[in-house]
Amino acid sequence: MGNYEEIKRFGEKLHTLRQQHGMTVIELGDMLGVGNSFVVRIEKGQRKPPTGFILGVSRIFDVPIDLLMKDELDLE
Repeated sequence: MGNYEEIKRFGEKLHTLRQQHGMTVIELGDMLGVGNSFVVRIEKGQRKPPTGFILGVSRIFDVPIDLLMKDELDLE
C-alpha cells in the first residue's frame, strides 16, 4: 500500500467496517493498541496504516486482507 488513493480507500473501508459494527474510534483504537486520533487519521487517509494495524483490522472484523487492500473488492 503506497499511493494516496490506496491509503484513502483503506481508510474508507475501515470507517465503514467500524460503523457497521457500531464501534467508536476509541473502542477500535483500544482493541488495536493505538490512540483514537491514529485511527481517525487512517480513516481520513492522512496516515499510511502499518502492517500490524491492517492485520489487526482483518482479525477484529473477520475480513480477509484482500478485501481491505484491493480496491476492486467493495464492502456492502
